[in-house]
Amino acid sequence: MEVDIAKGLQALAPKLGIDRISEVQRLSAGASMETWAFVTDGANGRREMILRRRPGPFDEAVSRSTSLATEAALITAAQQACVPVAPLIRLCEPEDGLGEAHITARIAGETLGRKIVTDPRFEAVRPRLARQCGRILAQIHSIPTSAVPLKSADALGELDRYETLYRSFGAERPILELAFQHLRQHAPRPMAEVLLHGDFRNGNLIVNETDGVAAVLDWELSHHGDPAEDLSWLCVNSWRFGVSAKPVGGFGDYQDLLDGYAEAGGGEIPLSRVRYWQALGSLKWGVMCLLMYSSYASGATSSIERPMIGRRVSETEIDLINLLEAGL
Repeated sequence: MEVDIAKGLQALAPKLGIDRISEVQRLSAGASMETWAFVTDGANGRREMILRRRPGPFDEAVSRSTSLATEAALITAAQQACVPVAPLIRLCEPEDGLGEAHITARIAGETLGRKIVTDPRFEAVRPRLARQCGRILAQIHSIPTSAVPLKSADALGELDRYETLYRSFGAERPILELAFQHLRQHAPRPMAEVLLHGDFRNGNLIVNETDGVAAVLDWELSHHGDPAEDLSWLCVNSWRFGVSAKPVGGFGDYQDLLDGYAEAGGGEIPLSRVRYWQALGSLKWGVMCLLMYSSYASGATSSIERPMIGRRVSETEIDLINLLEAGL
């Protein structure tokens, strides 16, 4: 059912203590989420806000994503742990007429990864971003696992899940086959689980020229697991946006990331463990690229973006060759 977002937000205004809502515009509309920006006027002056909503049905029991109510709880818990986030303003209720949704403040800054690693505006902050990300991840991992009920994932479980998905395509790609075997044989011993962001990478961070990382976005893949999973996902080459020489997000080095993590109270994480999870991250992204292509080839979607992303599986294979040759 189509929802008139502008009308729904205006009807919600009195509950937010707002006189008027204006400048409603959709920023994105993916397969599962929509993001809308709007401006409010009221007793507290003019404020910019973001509505994040799921337009379709959702079953948290079978999905890898969290509900928006869980995401709202994660944002609140993260803010209490001093993680930079877009503060939660309202978790929408059914009677609000906007569906499954929440509203946060809008934080000024850049989210496009390629601009963050190349735009001259960020030259002054780029050298400190990796250490800053390490500190932020330590803060996220300090949130008690009891704070928000989430699913758990470990290395062998992730390998099982993604290999099952890979086999379903009938694909035969030697590098991916080798990676599955090698990573299964060299899985690190489990360690105490922490609360993970699950998608902490360049592209899910708001960066500005003054503060560096101003907010961490997109908590929908949060779960409990190995802290090296979060540290490594930021290092996957696909999220360096062409600046491969800087392994952390295209803007920094491993040691700065790990030093920042330790400085903020994170446990000692060996680089070898991070690089193992980095290889697993590249493998997972390679399988997801195949999934994107498969959805287009089968006719399930006509979006040209899917086969374009599908072509990137070759990038992940190059990443895996480099990591395997280096001994992870």
